[in-house]
Amino acid sequence: MSNDLYVSAYNPDVLSCIANLSNDEVFTPPEVANAMLDMLPQELFRDPNTTFLDPAAKSGVFLREIAKRLLVGLEDVLPDLQERIDHIFQKQLFGIAITEITSLLARRSVYCSKTANGNYSVCLFPDVQGNIRFKDVRHRWKDGKCVFCGASEKEYGDERRGDGLERHAYELIHTTRPEDIFNMKFDVIIGNPPYQLSDGGNNASAIPLYQKFVEQAQKLHPRYLTMIIPSRWFSGGRGLDSFRANMIKDTHLRELHDFVDAGECFPGVDISGGICYFLWDAHYQGPCSVTNHDSGECDTALRYLNKYPILIRSNHAVPIVDKILSGTPKTLDSMVSSQRPFGLRTYARPDTSGELTLRWNGGKGPLKKDSVTVGRDLIDKWKVIVSRVFYEHGGKIDKNGQRRVLSILEVLGPKEVCTETYIVIDSFASQEQAQSLYTYLQTKFARFLILQASSSIMIAKNSFMFVPMQDFSRPWTDEELYAKYGLTDEEVTFIESMIRPMEAGGNG
Repeated sequence: MSNDLYVSAYNPDVLSCIANLSNDEVFTPPEVANAMLDMLPQELFRDPNTTFLDPAAKSGVFLREIAKRLLVGLEDVLPDLQERIDHIFQKQLFGIAITEITSLLARRSVYCSKTANGNYSVCLFPDVQGNIRFKDVRHRWKDGKCVFCGASEKEYGDERRGDGLERHAYELIHTTRPEDIFNMKFDVIIGNPPYQLSDGGNNASAIPLYQKFVEQAQKLHPRYLTMIIPSRWFSGGRGLDSFRANMIKDTHLRELHDFVDAGECFPGVDISGGICYFLWDAHYQGPCSVTNHDSGECDTALRYLNKYPILIRSNHAVPIVDKILSGTPKTLDSMVSSQRPFGLRTYARPDTSGELTLRWNGGKGPLKKDSVTVGRDLIDKWKVIVSRVFYEHGGKIDKNGQRRVLSILEVLGPKEVCTETYIVIDSFASQEQAQSLYTYLQTKFARFLILQASSSIMIAKNSFMFVPMQDFSRPWTDEELYAKYGLTDEEVTFIESMIRPMEAGGNG
């Protein structure tokens, strides 16, 4: 009876519902899992020797959908249904659960029983775990941080977690020898790893984890690797520089599907910068097929990804950026300040009196000059500042299908400074020059180029790497900039369709 249930009456709606429950460790909807499996050569599912590993099993959806394909693909090779089921589950499908609870859920999804040796398991194993294992791994602490994942000992140490809370010390990334976990080679590694973990810092500070799963999986030397991860590695993200550099130069990356709005993959889940999934093929060498998914529309182009230090996510934007930078102009990132232009943290507040005026996220107020520890040479200049946070996560579109990009854009006069909530784009001796830069950054042209260098919630110095410097003794309009760089009507239409007009008060 259980075998018939698995083959003919299995309802994926339960896992579709589960996929909407978590923003932290996001569960994958069955349709997304199948889209990822569709990238693989389908003959893999007709080969009884193909082995599959999900190194971050949660709902078990990947292994379940693989099993359904193998049950059909191996019918001619193993015509007896129970023999086929036993072979698939015992010799082809393997998983590493991320928590004890998800190990039970994954086994229930795959074996139809939370215990692999239970009475209702479609394939009996000699033990509880079967091929979907969970091991209570411990972090390895050094100077208050885990040497493997960077987790905070204060947050995840044994004294804090005790025996009742998960430690989130994921097995795959807490070892120097991942090949010893199953002591076997896998043809396909597929999964949706945890995305981040608190590092114990202020304001719920977190470190990315997903890149560590990709890197550890590559050490297992699979034939194919496919994972779904946040897209913020394209241009930003703490601790992601080396991962990005390796990914964009890796010509084994065969396909990349990018979603500006993560909700198109995970309904109801908001992931700043969007989401992507990829196919890495050990036997492929060449350009990557990049597909942009935006509001239900798709655009695909073959591209080498390492043309620039970051990955431009839009296929249509690449030739526009190429054209603008063809004369190797000086770009605005060379002028942008550090993260703390005046050494003032986000929580700095005005004094009761002072020689300066402080711009903070609650408005303006007096500040003593001694509070400024860096950037003192900027105090008496006119400054153009922008908020370090994108408006509505930057890539989000409004009801007209356009992006707002900048949250706050302002001109600060002499004796005015700001907290690290803002960065200084440039400073000038005259108000006219500052106003000219201000109007330049209001243009759709400039904000479009900022958007191309950004794939996270934060605006940083490198967000301006594609924005060319101008002569700021005069103001600039979009029409003048389009003409200066020889943009075609089609290219202008694309920019105009993406970027919304600047709002009064500096919101863009």
